[in-house]
Amino acid sequence: MNLYENLKNELLTINQNVSRLLGRINAMPETSQHSFQGWENICHSIENQLAEELIRVAVIGTIKSGKSTLINSLFAGDYLKRGAGVVTSMVTRARRGDLLKAKLYFKSWDQVNADIQRSLVLFPSLEWRSRKEPFDICRKSDREELEQALGSIESKHLLSNDTRNLNSLYLSSYLRGYDHVKDFLASGDLTREFKEKEFSAHRDFSGNEVLAFYLKDISLEIDSGEIENNIEIADCQGSDSPNPLHMAMIQDYLLKANLLIYVISSRTGIRQADINFLSMIKKMGIIDHIIFVVNCDLSEHESYDELQMLIGKVKEDLSIIKNDPEVYTYSALFSLFNANQGKLSSKDFQRLTQWKGEEKIISFSGTQEKKFITNLREVVTHQRYALLLQNHFERLKMIVSGLNHWISVNQDILAKGTDEASRVLKKIKSQQKKTNRVKSMVKSTLEGAAQQIKREIRSDVDHFFDNRSGEVVPSLMEFVKSYNIPLHQYQDSIVKDGFSSTLYLVFQDFKHGIDTYMTENINPQIFNFVKNEEDKIKEYFETITGPYEVMVNDALSDYNAAMERLGLGVASDYRKPAADIDLKTLKQIKKLEFPPAAATMNYSTAIKTEAILRLGMYNFIKQIKRLIRQPAKDKTVNSVSALKDAIKRMKKETEGGLAFHFKDYKENLKFQYIFRLVDAVSDNIYDIMMERFHDYTQDLSQLTGSMVKNQVDKDQLSLSLQESASTVVEISGRIKQFGDLLKKTVNKDSD
Repeated sequence: MNLYENLKNELLTINQNVSRLLGRINAMPETSQHSFQGWENICHSIENQLAEELIRVAVIGTIKSGKSTLINSLFAGDYLKRGAGVVTSMVTRARRGDLLKAKLYFKSWDQVNADIQRSLVLFPSLEWRSRKEPFDICRKSDREELEQALGSIESKHLLSNDTRNLNSLYLSSYLRGYDHVKDFLASGDLTREFKEKEFSAHRDFSGNEVLAFYLKDISLEIDSGEIENNIEIADCQGSDSPNPLHMAMIQDYLLKANLLIYVISSRTGIRQADINFLSMIKKMGIIDHIIFVVNCDLSEHESYDELQMLIGKVKEDLSIIKNDPEVYTYSALFSLFNANQGKLSSKDFQRLTQWKGEEKIISFSGTQEKKFITNLREVVTHQRYALLLQNHFERLKMIVSGLNHWISVNQDILAKGTDEASRVLKKIKSQQKKTNRVKSMVKSTLEGAAQQIKREIRSDVDHFFDNRSGEVVPSLMEFVKSYNIPLHQYQDSIVKDGFSSTLYLVFQDFKHGIDTYMTENINPQIFNFVKNEEDKIKEYFETITGPYEVMVNDALSDYNAAMERLGLGVASDYRKPAADIDLKTLKQIKKLEFPPAAATMNYSTAIKTEAILRLGMYNFIKQIKRLIRQPAKDKTVNSVSALKDAIKRMKKETEGGLAFHFKDYKENLKFQYIFRLVDAVSDNIYDIMMERFHDYTQDLSQLTGSMVKNQVDKDQLSLSLQESASTVVEISGRIKQFGDLLKKTVNKDSD
């Protein structure tokens, strides 16, 4: 990792030297103010990208597998809450910083109200509201009315051991936490920081099962451990969390991550929840970017041999999902305790002392941990070496080559007489017109290529989301139609709690089933499809850029030949390698983000609550009327029949809501993400190709004009050009040394 930092710092130094040189040249009296604006923008972009470049590592696994403990061990301190709650956990991002700091990101009132509105779909009875406008938690009457309405069902159906009514928990938690956050959120500032000694106070929110509902993100900066500051490690929720929204949060981060670390507890080995999660990752198309850690619970294993048998079984099970899985086994808790011996409680110190007695297992654990850390460093750095640093290196190399030529041309012009200089300028202008025609041709053909790939993608997306023959919507509709609701479980509820309350519970059970199906089956298919479309975009442009590169290189060769005929300095034969499209970096620059995974679960807002409730009540009343004419023993049968009719309508409305939702989702995906990515790739290729061209005519026009008027101090200008030429030689030497070191490093990592 230090090698990466050294290379990055050296490239930043070179970039700063180039930027300063451009500033000095721009300050020359005969230089156009905006002559080198493009190259200055490149230097600025390189500096920003290197400073902001973040390698994301997602630590994932089932609940209580040791994810937080592993991250704490990497940072050599107990910073992340271990054994976090199942229901309210979220993605917590940690990276190296200069001081200890926790930053909490809160939901806005609009986001909170949107959550509540979704949870109120099919809420029992519409009569509890005294207002017709949307619910607003900041309004006291709304809170009081909801609390009263929720009280009628909360005591029995609030999620505790049962997972079917998560929406009741959302509603209850938002109400209970309101007084604690109201003043803070009212300020409009949705972030809160806890530094140094106050750091642990962030757990008052993240570790509180009520207040955590108001949070959407947590970012930690930690000033210890061996993790470099360009690496972000995310502690993701347990994959077997009962809340499908938690899985959606995980999926969002997985799409951004450069590497996945999957943690498996040695207490349990591979469980069905692990197989399900890993199968989902495989469906998403990102299984190749994963390494495994068996988190060894030293209190669970009788002997070294028994531990080895477990590891063998884990590898065997993992090979079903991924060929030749990379597996490391060590005790993250032992590593954490060992690094903090002076801070341990007496109980934990006794545990540590006891574990140290298991010499063979401890030795094995230590060796495995070192191998894991070494490999982690190699993987996260090598993934970005060739692409990130190489691309920036090539751009700086191009700028320096262009500057060297610009200086040479100006020196040659300065040495000529006024008439000869004017004649040369006229010839250069003529050559520049040819160059501009090439630039225009490349621009128009790239725009045409972008439209062509957009047409192909439009067809792909429309087919993928087609209601009848697509990949996801038909299977989702079939799931809705065939979803089995065990009506017998609700017979007593109808009699005791009323029809509306029972229908609400049925819908929450039904919605939970759909949301789970969405995260486990639909979302992975969508992610994999979009990933393939991104690969298609990249391959398409990489294929067509070949002829454009030839066109650009031919234009540069013609330019050189013309300059040689004019007796001017010839530009070095700089032929930039074909553009290597780095989609991750490009998306970061353009702020392009894939639609959140949870967006697929917003369908409930399209369901007509009143229509379902009215129909349900109508059917129920109709059945009650029949009851009057029927024996009392049929009461339960008729109640279930009424519920069955309401469920049919509920399913029909849900199908309509899903169809409408995915139509909207499809269009947003096309126009707000994929098409914008196509334009970004096309523009980026054009910009990179055009970086090699520089319009010399404006600068030379000023120079020759000054010569004619005899207003220029040739000796001073000549001296400035000579100093710039010497600086270019120094930078060129440094660039060559950097290139040799980068090539050597990348080749070493590839071996």
